[in-house]
Amino acid sequence: MDLPLLIFTDLDGTLLDHQTYSFEGAGQTLRRLRECSIPLILTSSKTRAEILKLQERLGLNDPFIAENGGGIFFPPGHALSDVAGAIPFNGHRGVVLGKPYAVIRAIFANLKRKFHVRGFGDMTVDEIMQHTGLNREAAALAAQRDFTEPFLFPAEELPEEVEKAAADAGLAVTRGGRFHHLMGAGQDKGRAVAETVRLFQEKTREQIITVGLGDAPNDFSMLQAVAIPVLLPGPDGTFADLDIPRLRRAPFPGSRGWGMIVASILDEVAQQRCDDGNAGPRNTTGSAPNR
Repeated sequence: MDLPLLIFTDLDGTLLDHQTYSFEGAGQTLRRLRECSIPLILTSSKTRAEILKLQERLGLNDPFIAENGGGIFFPPGHALSDVAGAIPFNGHRGVVLGKPYAVIRAIFANLKRKFHVRGFGDMTVDEIMQHTGLNREAAALAAQRDFTEPFLFPAEELPEEVEKAAADAGLAVTRGGRFHHLMGAGQDKGRAVAETVRLFQEKTREQIITVGLGDAPNDFSMLQAVAIPVLLPGPDGTFADLDIPRLRRAPFPGSRGWGMIVASILDEVAQQRCDDGNAGPRNTTGSAPNR
Protein backbone atom coordinates (compact mmCIF):
# COMPACT_ATOMS: atom_id res chain seq x y z
CA MET A 1 0.00 0.00 0.00
CA ASP A 2 1.39 3.41 -0.94
CA LEU A 3 -0.60 4.80 1.99
CA PRO A 4 -1.20 2.65 5.11
CA LEU A 5 -4.98 2.59 4.63
CA LEU A 6 -7.75 0.02 4.53
CA ILE A 7 -11.08 1.37 3.32
CA PHE A 8 -14.27 -0.54 4.14
CA THR A 9 -17.40 0.61 2.37
CA ASP A 10 -21.07 -0.19 2.24
CA LEU A 11 -22.58 -0.20 -1.25
CA ASP A 12 -26.25 0.75 -1.68
CA GLY A 13 -26.71 4.41 -0.78
CA THR A 14 -22.99 4.78 -0.05
CA LEU A 15 -20.59 3.96 -2.89
CA LEU A 16 -23.61 3.26 -5.11
CA ASP A 17 -26.36 5.79 -5.67
CA HIS A 18 -29.62 4.76 -4.03
CA GLN A 19 -31.90 4.63 -7.06
CA THR A 20 -29.56 3.96 -9.99
CA TYR A 21 -26.81 1.87 -8.32
CA SER A 22 -24.28 4.05 -10.18
CA PHE A 23 -20.79 4.79 -8.81
CA GLU A 24 -20.11 7.52 -11.39
CA GLY A 25 -19.70 10.26 -8.78
CA ALA A 26 -16.82 8.36 -7.17
CA GLY A 27 -14.97 7.53 -10.38
CA GLN A 28 -11.99 9.85 -9.94
CA THR A 29 -11.43 8.79 -6.33
CA LEU A 30 -11.72 5.10 -7.24
CA ARG A 31 -8.99 5.57 -9.84
CA ARG A 32 -6.83 7.25 -7.22
CA LEU A 33 -7.26 4.29 -4.84
CA ARG A 34 -6.16 1.89 -7.58
CA GLU A 35 -3.13 4.06 -8.40
CA CYS A 36 -2.13 4.09 -4.72
CA SER A 37 -2.77 0.33 -4.27
CA ILE A 38 -5.12 1.01 -1.37
CA PRO A 39 -7.41 -1.97 -0.70
CA LEU A 40 -11.10 -1.15 -1.02
CA ILE A 41 -12.99 -3.77 0.99
CA LEU A 42 -16.61 -3.90 -0.16
CA THR A 43 -18.61 -4.55 3.01
CA SER A 44 -22.22 -5.13 2.20
CA SER A 45 -25.47 -6.95 2.77
CA LYS A 46 -25.11 -8.04 -0.86
CA THR A 47 -24.32 -11.65 -1.68
CA ARG A 48 -20.96 -13.06 -2.66
CA ALA A 49 -22.20 -13.44 -6.25
CA GLU A 50 -23.38 -9.81 -6.38
CA ILE A 51 -20.13 -8.44 -5.01
CA LEU A 52 -18.01 -10.47 -7.41
CA LYS A 53 -19.94 -9.00 -10.34
CA LEU A 54 -19.57 -5.48 -8.92
CA GLN A 55 -15.85 -5.99 -8.37
CA GLU A 56 -15.55 -6.71 -12.09
CA ARG A 57 -17.27 -3.40 -12.88
CA LEU A 58 -15.05 -1.53 -10.42
CA GLY A 59 -11.83 -3.23 -11.49
CA LEU A 60 -11.18 -4.54 -7.97
CA ASN A 61 -9.36 -7.69 -6.87
CA ASP A 62 -9.44 -7.14 -3.11
CA PRO A 63 -10.97 -9.17 -0.28
CA PHE A 64 -14.61 -8.40 0.47
CA ILE A 65 -17.20 -8.94 3.19
CA ALA A 66 -20.57 -10.32 2.11
CA GLU A 67 -24.04 -10.49 3.65
CA ASN A 68 -23.58 -8.24 6.67
CA GLY A 69 -20.41 -9.94 7.89
CA GLY A 70 -21.45 -13.52 7.12
CA GLY A 71 -18.16 -14.21 5.39
CA ILE A 72 -14.81 -12.67 4.42
CA PHE A 73 -13.68 -13.71 0.95
CA PHE A 74 -10.22 -13.60 -0.63
CA PRO A 75 -9.49 -13.69 -4.38
CA PRO A 76 -7.29 -16.47 -5.80
CA GLY A 77 -3.63 -15.85 -5.09
CA HIS A 78 -4.25 -13.07 -2.57
CA ALA A 79 -1.73 -12.89 0.27
CA LEU A 80 -4.46 -13.66 2.82
CA SER A 81 -6.10 -16.55 0.99
CA ASP A 82 -4.12 -19.10 3.00
CA VAL A 83 -5.12 -17.80 6.46
CA ALA A 84 -6.14 -20.36 9.05
CA GLY A 85 -9.80 -21.29 8.81
CA ALA A 86 -10.30 -20.22 5.19
CA ILE A 87 -12.24 -22.72 3.10
CA PRO A 88 -12.86 -22.97 -0.68
CA PHE A 89 -15.81 -20.99 -2.13
CA ASN A 90 -16.11 -21.42 -5.91
CA GLY A 91 -12.59 -20.29 -6.76
CA HIS A 92 -12.26 -17.91 -3.82
CA ARG A 93 -11.46 -18.81 -0.24
CA GLY A 94 -13.50 -17.54 2.67
CA VAL A 95 -13.63 -17.27 6.44
CA VAL A 96 -17.19 -18.06 7.53
CA LEU A 97 -18.61 -16.00 10.42
CA GLY A 98 -22.34 -16.55 9.86
CA LYS A 99 -24.79 -19.45 9.88
CA PRO A 100 -25.59 -21.42 6.70
CA TYR A 101 -28.52 -20.13 4.67
CA ALA A 102 -30.39 -23.42 5.06
CA VAL A 103 -30.43 -22.90 8.83
CA ILE A 104 -31.59 -19.29 8.44
CA ARG A 105 -34.42 -20.31 6.10
CA ALA A 106 -35.62 -23.08 8.40
CA ILE A 107 -36.00 -20.61 11.26
CA PHE A 108 -37.50 -18.00 8.95
CA ALA A 109 -40.23 -20.51 8.06
CA ASN A 110 -41.32 -20.44 11.70
CA LEU A 111 -41.35 -16.63 11.71
CA LYS A 112 -43.53 -16.63 8.61
CA ARG A 113 -46.15 -18.69 10.41
CA LYS A 114 -46.32 -16.18 13.26
CA PHE A 115 -45.80 -12.87 11.46
CA HIS A 116 -46.59 -11.46 8.02
CA VAL A 117 -43.02 -11.48 6.74
CA ARG A 118 -41.75 -12.39 3.30
CA GLY A 119 -38.13 -13.15 2.44
CA PHE A 120 -36.03 -13.38 -0.70
CA GLY A 121 -36.41 -17.16 -0.57
CA ASP A 122 -40.17 -16.71 -1.04
CA MET A 123 -39.83 -14.38 -4.03
CA THR A 124 -39.38 -14.93 -7.73
CA VAL A 125 -36.64 -13.06 -9.57
CA ASP A 126 -39.35 -10.75 -10.96
CA GLU A 127 -40.51 -9.91 -7.42
CA ILE A 128 -36.95 -9.22 -6.27
CA MET A 129 -36.58 -6.89 -9.27
CA GLN A 130 -39.78 -5.10 -8.29
CA HIS A 131 -38.77 -4.56 -4.67
CA THR A 132 -35.13 -3.62 -5.29
CA GLY A 133 -35.05 -1.89 -8.68
CA LEU A 134 -32.34 -4.32 -9.79
CA ASN A 135 -32.20 -5.63 -13.33
CA ARG A 136 -32.84 -9.34 -13.96
CA GLU A 137 -29.21 -10.44 -13.84
CA ALA A 138 -28.53 -8.54 -10.61
CA ALA A 139 -31.74 -9.79 -8.99
CA ALA A 140 -30.80 -13.39 -9.80
CA LEU A 141 -27.40 -12.82 -8.13
CA ALA A 142 -29.14 -11.33 -5.07
CA ALA A 143 -31.11 -14.56 -4.70
CA GLN A 144 -27.90 -16.63 -4.38
CA ARG A 145 -27.60 -16.38 -0.62
CA ASP A 146 -25.10 -17.98 1.78
CA PHE A 147 -25.79 -16.52 5.25
CA THR A 148 -28.75 -14.12 5.54
CA GLU A 149 -32.38 -13.68 4.58
CA PRO A 150 -33.57 -10.17 3.63
CA PHE A 151 -37.27 -9.77 4.31
CA LEU A 152 -40.11 -7.27 4.10
CA PHE A 153 -42.51 -6.38 6.88
CA PRO A 154 -45.82 -4.62 6.13
CA ALA A 155 -45.33 -1.87 8.73
CA GLU A 156 -42.40 0.54 8.85
CA GLU A 157 -41.40 -0.48 12.38
CA LEU A 158 -40.58 -4.11 13.10
CA PRO A 159 -42.36 -5.34 16.28
CA GLU A 160 -40.17 -6.39 19.18
CA GLU A 161 -41.87 -9.79 19.06
CA VAL A 162 -40.15 -10.55 15.74
CA GLU A 163 -36.73 -9.69 17.11
CA LYS A 164 -37.40 -11.71 20.28
CA ALA A 165 -38.51 -14.75 18.27
CA ALA A 166 -35.34 -14.50 16.20
CA ALA A 167 -33.18 -14.16 19.32
CA ASP A 168 -34.85 -17.19 20.91
CA ALA A 169 -33.76 -19.17 17.83
CA GLY A 170 -30.16 -17.93 18.05
CA LEU A 171 -30.52 -15.34 15.31
CA ALA A 172 -30.62 -11.55 15.05
CA VAL A 173 -32.38 -8.94 12.90
CA THR A 174 -30.77 -5.81 11.49
CA ARG A 175 -32.11 -3.07 9.23
CA GLY A 176 -30.53 -2.16 5.91
CA GLY A 177 -31.57 0.50 3.43
CA ARG A 178 -34.61 -1.35 2.04
CA PHE A 179 -34.96 -4.59 4.00
CA HIS A 180 -34.64 -6.20 7.38
CA HIS A 181 -32.07 -9.00 7.45
CA LEU A 182 -32.26 -12.22 9.47
CA MET A 183 -28.83 -13.66 10.32
CA GLY A 184 -26.80 -15.43 12.97
CA ALA A 185 -26.55 -13.82 16.40
CA GLY A 186 -23.16 -12.15 16.85
CA GLN A 187 -22.73 -11.71 13.10
CA ASP A 188 -22.28 -8.13 11.94
CA LYS A 189 -20.10 -5.98 9.74
CA GLY A 190 -18.04 -4.74 12.68
CA ARG A 191 -16.88 -8.20 13.68
CA ALA A 192 -15.92 -9.00 10.07
CA VAL A 193 -14.09 -5.68 9.71
CA ALA A 194 -12.11 -6.27 12.91
CA GLU A 195 -11.13 -9.76 11.75
CA THR A 196 -10.09 -8.49 8.31
CA VAL A 197 -7.93 -5.76 9.86
CA ARG A 198 -6.31 -8.32 12.16
CA LEU A 199 -5.45 -10.55 9.21
CA PHE A 200 -3.96 -7.66 7.22
CA GLN A 201 -1.87 -6.50 10.16
CA GLU A 202 -0.56 -10.00 10.86
CA LYS A 203 0.47 -10.35 7.23
CA THR A 204 1.92 -6.88 6.59
CA ARG A 205 3.24 -6.06 10.09
CA GLU A 206 2.23 -2.46 9.35
CA GLN A 207 0.22 -0.02 11.42
CA ILE A 208 -2.90 0.55 9.36
CA ILE A 209 -5.38 3.42 9.46
CA THR A 210 -8.89 2.11 8.87
CA VAL A 211 -11.74 4.00 7.20
CA GLY A 212 -15.38 2.91 7.09
CA LEU A 213 -18.26 4.40 5.12
CA GLY A 214 -21.96 3.61 5.47
CA ASP A 215 -25.43 5.11 5.60
CA ALA A 216 -27.77 2.69 7.43
CA PRO A 217 -28.16 1.01 10.85
CA ASN A 218 -26.57 -2.23 9.62
CA ASP A 219 -23.39 -0.18 8.99
CA PHE A 220 -23.10 1.12 12.55
CA SER A 221 -20.98 -1.75 13.89
CA MET A 222 -18.57 -1.26 10.97
CA LEU A 223 -18.27 2.46 11.68
CA GLN A 224 -17.59 1.74 15.36
CA ALA A 225 -14.78 -0.64 14.38
CA VAL A 226 -12.67 1.80 12.32
CA ALA A 227 -10.46 4.78 13.08
CA ILE A 228 -12.20 7.11 10.63
CA PRO A 229 -15.95 6.47 10.49
CA VAL A 230 -17.94 8.25 7.77
CA LEU A 231 -21.73 8.49 7.67
CA LEU A 232 -23.45 9.37 4.41
CA PRO A 233 -26.88 11.02 4.27
CA GLY A 234 -29.90 9.34 2.78
CA PRO A 235 -31.40 10.44 -0.55
CA ASP A 236 -33.40 13.13 1.30
CA GLY A 237 -30.23 14.58 2.83
CA THR A 238 -30.92 13.44 6.40
CA PHE A 239 -28.58 11.24 8.43
CA ALA A 240 -29.32 8.06 10.35
CA ASP A 241 -29.20 8.54 14.11
CA LEU A 242 -25.62 7.73 15.10
CA ASP A 243 -23.28 9.37 17.55
CA ILE A 244 -19.81 7.84 17.85
CA PRO A 245 -16.40 9.44 18.44
CA ARG A 246 -14.61 10.95 15.42
CA LEU A 247 -17.66 10.51 13.18
CA ARG A 248 -17.50 12.45 9.92
CA ARG A 249 -20.49 13.21 7.72
CA ALA A 250 -20.28 13.23 3.95
CA PRO A 251 -21.59 16.37 2.19
CA PHE A 252 -23.85 14.49 -0.26
CA PRO A 253 -25.58 11.13 -0.56
CA GLY A 254 -24.24 8.27 -2.62
CA SER A 255 -21.25 8.18 -4.93
CA ARG A 256 -20.74 11.95 -5.13
CA GLY A 257 -20.46 12.35 -1.36
CA TRP A 258 -18.39 9.16 -1.12
CA GLY A 259 -15.90 10.37 -3.70
CA MET A 260 -15.49 13.78 -2.11
CA ILE A 261 -14.93 12.64 1.47
CA VAL A 262 -12.63 9.73 0.59
CA ALA A 263 -10.53 12.11 -1.53
CA SER A 264 -10.24 14.47 1.45
CA ILE A 265 -9.14 11.60 3.72
CA LEU A 266 -6.49 10.54 1.20
CA ASP A 267 -5.17 14.11 1.10
CA GLU A 268 -5.12 14.25 4.88
CA VAL A 269 -3.26 10.98 5.37
CA ALA A 270 -0.78 11.80 2.60
CA GLN A 271 -0.09 15.19 4.22
CA GLN A 272 0.43 13.60 7.62
CA ARG A 273 2.83 11.07 6.09
CA CYS A 274 4.74 13.93 4.53
CA ASP A 275 4.77 15.83 7.84
CA ASP A 276 6.13 12.74 9.58
CA GLY A 277 9.05 12.66 7.17
CA ASN A 278 7.87 9.39 5.62
CA ALA A 279 8.53 7.68 8.92
CA GLY A 280 5.09 6.10 8.94
CA PRO A 281 1.87 7.17 10.62
CA ARG A 282 1.75 7.91 14.31
CA ASN A 283 -1.72 6.41 14.49
CA THR A 284 -3.06 2.88 14.47
CA THR A 285 -6.45 1.41 13.79
CA GLY A 286 -7.66 2.82 17.08
CA SER A 287 -7.12 6.52 16.39
CA ALA A 288 -7.67 8.85 13.49
CA PRO A 289 -5.23 11.39 12.12
CA ASN A 290 -5.68 14.91 13.40
CA ARG A 291 -7.74 17.14 11.16
